[in-house]
Amino acid sequence: MPLIYADNNATTPVAPEVRAAMAPFFDDQYFNPSSMYDPARTVKHAVEAARHQVASLLGGIAPEQLLFTSCATESNNAAIFGAVRANPTRRHIITTAVEHPAVLEVCKELARTGLEVTFLPVDRQGRLDLDGFIRALRPDTLLVSVMHANNETGVIFPVAELARITKETNPGILFHTDATQTVGKLPIDLTTEYAQVDLLSFSGHKLHAPKGIGILFVKRGTPLRPYLIGGHQESGRRGGTENVPYIAGLAAACALAAHHQADEKRVRLLRDRLEARLLAAVPFLEINGLEAPRLPNTLNLAVHCIEGESILFELNGAGICASSGSACTSGSLEPSHVLRAMQVPFTAIHGSVRFSFSRYNTAAEVEAIIEVFPEIVTRLRHASPYWNRKRNRPAADIPPPPARGA
Repeated sequence: MPLIYADNNATTPVAPEVRAAMAPFFDDQYFNPSSMYDPARTVKHAVEAARHQVASLLGGIAPEQLLFTSCATESNNAAIFGAVRANPTRRHIITTAVEHPAVLEVCKELARTGLEVTFLPVDRQGRLDLDGFIRALRPDTLLVSVMHANNETGVIFPVAELARITKETNPGILFHTDATQTVGKLPIDLTTEYAQVDLLSFSGHKLHAPKGIGILFVKRGTPLRPYLIGGHQESGRRGGTENVPYIAGLAAACALAAHHQADEKRVRLLRDRLEARLLAAVPFLEINGLEAPRLPNTLNLAVHCIEGESILFELNGAGICASSGSACTSGSLEPSHVLRAMQVPFTAIHGSVRFSFSRYNTAAEVEAIIEVFPEIVTRLRHASPYWNRKRNRPAADIPPPPARGA
């Protein structure tokens, strides 16, 4: 049975070109880039060339504004904790209730240590209220951290506008965005549209680089204390010997992302076809974030009256890899904090399934999902005490999901 991988928001397969770019640094170019002899200097030049390549994907920014990290979690931690340490007189942070745990849990930890944190709510479609955001800004606000797009629903936040509002309100407030799900999927130019963003994080394994490499963009002049303290690497801003093979792999992945940006249109068509066919075939099925701007590759379904884990088990049996939300919380029995914040009905909040595609997915794979998914839902609903099999509807009277545009 061929594997159908539709969980690219969790991680992506490493591109063959990326593996090829990494190979020399596992073999004859294994030197520490901090060493002084000629072979090591060649490796150091490769690291700097990679920094230029990543900078190009982000609008041609000055490469020295980029720090190589181990992952987006480290980048997010470094951005938030580093900002707090560098600005001790400001004691207020603004974030959202639907952030990835790599931001959400950091903010909760800071709240436990005495900082005040505003967790902005979202509406049923996962959108922020701009008026509420403006009201949350205060004279003592240190940092705003708002994700560029939600990893579970794909809902895109207006980060460029939020950063502009923040700076117009008070230029001293720092603006950070976790762009883990958008770099390589959406154009991001930190010199024009996103020029008001001070700090940006992402991870290589979401765009066909390996796990274990990330980026933190630190705009020139941004006050930030180092998070990992050690040697002189990364201009003294992040200690630790550089992970050269993975840095080379990330650079190759960024070059591929720039080359394949037009593929996102095809990926969107795959997602939209799956969405339309499943809405037509499965009653009492909702699309979380349907009316909000979404990533072109992401589809989050709320299936009433059955458990998402049961659906995933059946999909797995059919050779289809999907998820119920964030891979970082897949071991939890609690409903997704994102769906709770969106006030997804209790009959559907446990029945979430996320499909997320990449440029390697095909129309045939989408057709295979369309073929098996309605059958899986029907079979599980027939075994559910919350489903009226004769009436083919929930046992309790609940209104049908709203139609598109309602």
